[in-house]
Amino acid sequence: MDPVWLKQYPAGVPAQIEPSACATLVALMEEAFARHAARPALRYMGQDFSYRRLDEASRALGAWLQAQGLGRGDRVAIMLPNVPQYPVAVAAVLRAGFVVVNVDPLYTPRELAHQLSDSGAKLLIVLESVAHIYEQIRAEVPVQQVVLASLGEMLGFPKSIVVDAVVRHVRKLVPPFRLPDAVRLRDALSAGAALTLRPAQPGPQDVAVLQYTGGTTGVSKGAVLLHRNLVANVLQCEAWYQPALRRIPPGEQLTQVCALPLHHIFGFNTNLMLGLRVGACNLLIPNVRDLPALFKTLAGERFHSFPAVDTLFHAMAHHPDFATVDWTHLKISVGGGMSVHQATARLWLQKTGCPICEGYGLSETSPTVTCNPTDSTLFTGTVGLPLPGTELRLLDDAGQEVALGQPGEIAVRGPQVMAGYWQRPDETARVMTTDGFFRTGDIGLIDERGYLRIVDRKKDMILVGGFNVYPNEVEDVLTQMPGILECAVVGVPDERNGETVKAVVVRRDTSVTEADIRAYCEQNLTGYKRPRLIEFRDGLPKSAVGKVLRRQLRASATV
Repeated sequence: MDPVWLKQYPAGVPAQIEPSACATLVALMEEAFARHAARPALRYMGQDFSYRRLDEASRALGAWLQAQGLGRGDRVAIMLPNVPQYPVAVAAVLRAGFVVVNVDPLYTPRELAHQLSDSGAKLLIVLESVAHIYEQIRAEVPVQQVVLASLGEMLGFPKSIVVDAVVRHVRKLVPPFRLPDAVRLRDALSAGAALTLRPAQPGPQDVAVLQYTGGTTGVSKGAVLLHRNLVANVLQCEAWYQPALRRIPPGEQLTQVCALPLHHIFGFNTNLMLGLRVGACNLLIPNVRDLPALFKTLAGERFHSFPAVDTLFHAMAHHPDFATVDWTHLKISVGGGMSVHQATARLWLQKTGCPICEGYGLSETSPTVTCNPTDSTLFTGTVGLPLPGTELRLLDDAGQEVALGQPGEIAVRGPQVMAGYWQRPDETARVMTTDGFFRTGDIGLIDERGYLRIVDRKKDMILVGGFNVYPNEVEDVLTQMPGILECAVVGVPDERNGETVKAVVVRRDTSVTEADIRAYCEQNLTGYKRPRLIEFRDGLPKSAVGKVLRRQLRASATV
């Protein structure tokens, strides 16, 4: 019997994808370079970078990498923000037959040492602004060669000189470091242009990327993503996006806002790889925390797609520069990485006319598992339907499937599911069922139409006197209260009830009091769900992609 969710698919969206349409990421990229050579692939600091330029630069860097003595399958770590060098480096590493290790440029020395050591990366491509982080741990890791990139080096003369001078000497964004043996990326590109890239021709079963989890479930682990995993998810998303893409005027190039960090799996596949597949142009946002610069970049641009997380949608919708941007061409806003709150979705729709299509995914699933139909006209409050070729089960603690309409742990099977965790067979066995389902650790509920609603992570669930409290629900209620900007809810130890609910609140209006919040919760939440503890803060701790770090709040929580 067909899964119930297939009946809800928009017209023209297939139930399955055809993996043979593209075997590997290398095939995907090379087809894009040939088909769209004259088109802009990236726009950065007002300058366009064509598909042809990405092809030539990545070919040169790939040839240089091959000349450094690396062997097929060796890992190359890329520690770059959203700059043109990032897609060039990714394409070079994969075309040369190596494995990409995505590294967050905001890592601390401890986090960087763990990831470089665990992955066994032999070469690191790093932005000079964070080279001092690597310098502190260089003796502890297996890296044999370092390539240094700068923010301006690919902008051409004289802009490259000006940008780098401002970054280094005016804004002083490059702390002192000493890496005498490091090679400048521009020099590697120059040397590689005189060499010949030996096509690696990886297979679908070869490892493409080690994508490290955010550590929310313990020690950060590398999800082993094969070429076939990542390509499958690109093809799934390409099929799912068609209802929205068909609304773009014929002959007009798809333009995407690339505010998601490309080193994060959401940005990697949704912006970079899907963008290459469909011949899109990505507007690169190197620092998403700089909202005035973000709005300045978007002003005057005609763009169609905007994938982001709730915190960015929320911050932008409340920013005074919002009206400086032309939102009339926006056809699809995709929310992921964390729950999208109703208050954010309501305001975004009101201000742009484009509803947020919330989706759900993980590093281990390349990443997208479900998404709302892209022809939706309203925010549904769910994370949508499983993508083509994706199977879902909801399991109880014993591993048995629960009845429709009952909450259970989300388990996923499909071509986008990882091969396992890098050198962690114990952890792989813990999350993979014998019949190939990946147990996500998230609690969900599937309604009668097949729409999935995320209840919460198992570890985030709060047990109050035997009753389950799910933080997302409480947060969703609180963020709809006038005067509250954002909040996070965690469980803290309680002698009487085992745990109690704590809300950490960021106010928009400082006149809002604890008594006001308690009165609001009394009207909107049953007794055991109401926060017993309320703390006001100026901001919430967040990851690089903008996800609220509840674990940090739990660690600092006291009753």
